[in-house]
Amino acid sequence: MSLKTDDPNYFAHQYNDSDRDRKKIRILDSTLREGEQHPGVSFSNKQRIQIAWMLDSFGVDQIEISPIVSEDHHEATKVIMKQGLTADIVAHVRAIRSDVDRALDCDTEWVATYMGISDIHLVAKLRISREEAKIRALEVVDYIKSHGLKSRFTMEDASRTDPEFLLDMCKEMNQKGIERISIPDTVGIMRPRGMYNLVKLVYDHIDTSKTALDVHCHNDVGLALSNALAGCDAGADQIHTTIDGLGERTGIPTLAETAVALNLIYKSNNNFRLHMLKDLSRTISDYTNIPIHESKPLVGDSSYKHKAGTHLAAILRNPSAYEIIEPKLVGNRRKIVFGELSGKNGSAYLLSLLGLDSTKENSESLARGLKELRMGDILELFLDEKLERKILNEEYVKNNKDQENGKS
Repeated sequence: MSLKTDDPNYFAHQYNDSDRDRKKIRILDSTLREGEQHPGVSFSNKQRIQIAWMLDSFGVDQIEISPIVSEDHHEATKVIMKQGLTADIVAHVRAIRSDVDRALDCDTEWVATYMGISDIHLVAKLRISREEAKIRALEVVDYIKSHGLKSRFTMEDASRTDPEFLLDMCKEMNQKGIERISIPDTVGIMRPRGMYNLVKLVYDHIDTSKTALDVHCHNDVGLALSNALAGCDAGADQIHTTIDGLGERTGIPTLAETAVALNLIYKSNNNFRLHMLKDLSRTISDYTNIPIHESKPLVGDSSYKHKAGTHLAAILRNPSAYEIIEPKLVGNRRKIVFGELSGKNGSAYLLSLLGLDSTKENSESLARGLKELRMGDILELFLDEKLERKILNEEYVKNNKDQENGKS
């Protein structure tokens, strides 16, 4: 049987409607701001500067850092501003004039301010009324604009804010010509449909030729990336990420998953250097002493491990049977695992690697032995291109084809 199309993902893309608009969805990475809110994480200035260089080389559109956290952060922001990076460097501060002055001291071109606007934030955190919050926010935006800077305003806890007040705030910001408004799901309570409705509400009521929308979604119940993408379906064009999803509590969408989803599934033309993803993850793990979970998508060591016998049989003929993107494209490597689940196909492959006769009888005998030993996984090997070519030219494949055709 021949393949109907050269692209194994063809029909999935049809269901996803991936070719419909192909709009560019940008990435703001907040590893240097949100990432340092992760419990136990604190970078040195040297590390902050290196991370900024790596993110810029990878191709993110904006890099966020907060100059008000400490003197170290203030100094790091000033140094990063002078690096001549391609990405916008966004100074993230509270909606307070003195914080904006701190950002101005860093020679920034972008200032991002935020304020909790839900009733629970206004009462429990800020202890001010809606009207007082609105006045304070607009005064700060006027102050930023008076210095000729670009600005973003984050409607913190937007997903739990009275829609009427949220729209009032967004319309006011839009009229003042603010470049970006961020719509966050601060506590991770939204489902994708809800995030779509929330962003669409704002998108339909502002002049989007003047103001674009960001989405900042938290991962409290594991829906951060799904919600962020739903927000982009509704009109937002930038997602906030961190490397490995670091952040307050359970963090926000990971850079790796977001970038690959945009590239592969959304067909967004971002020109990301995806091959850097594994190195970015490893660097952050080294700096934070937080290990990369084995099953972490794309960058984890198990992301491209194949173990079950039926999987091995397919992978050895065409990796696309169980891989939607080549491991080398994200800087990872393919591995095969031998043990009690290897079956005759995995056993035949193992025999061929050992230079032994991989006949049907020998393969079935080894498979039976591995299963009866009940030792679990006993061996893992990288399956690199050179080894793949070697296998495809050997008796292992020929023997398996003969078995499929009913030959002995």
